[in-house]
Amino acid sequence: MSSTLIGLCAVASGAALGACLRWGLGLALNGMQPTLPLGTLAANLLGGFLAGAAMAWLVRHPELSPAWRLFITTGFLGGLTTFSTFSAESLALLMRGEMLAATAHSALHLIGSLAAAALGYRLVAS
Repeated sequence: MSSTLIGLCAVASGAALGACLRWGLGLALNGMQPTLPLGTLAANLLGGFLAGAAMAWLVRHPELSPAWRLFITTGFLGGLTTFSTFSAESLALLMRGEMLAATAHSALHLIGSLAAAALGYRLVAS
C-alpha cells in the first residue's frame, strides 16, 4: 500500500473518531445553556488541550510513524475541533443582537483553546 493511501486511511479513521466524539459532546452539552453551545466549546477546549499534549508527546517519540502522527493530529484532533461551527454559532449570536454573548463565546473559544493547548503541552513536556 502506498504511503499516500496509508496517510489517507489514517486521517479518515482519526477524523471519524474525532467527529463522533465532537457529535457526542454536542448531544450531551449543547442543550444545557441556550446562549452558549457548551458541546462545541468542550470539543474545542479538549482539542486544544490534546493538541498541546500531542505536540509535547510527539517530540519525545520521533519513532512514531507518519501514519500515526496523521491519525492523531490531522485526523482525530481535526475531526474533534471545529472552527466552522464556532464561527457559525458566533455569527448566529451576532445576528440575534447578542453582542455580549457573541464576544464571550468568541473569547472563550480562542483564549480558552490557547490556554488549554499550553496546559496540555506543559503537563506532558514536564
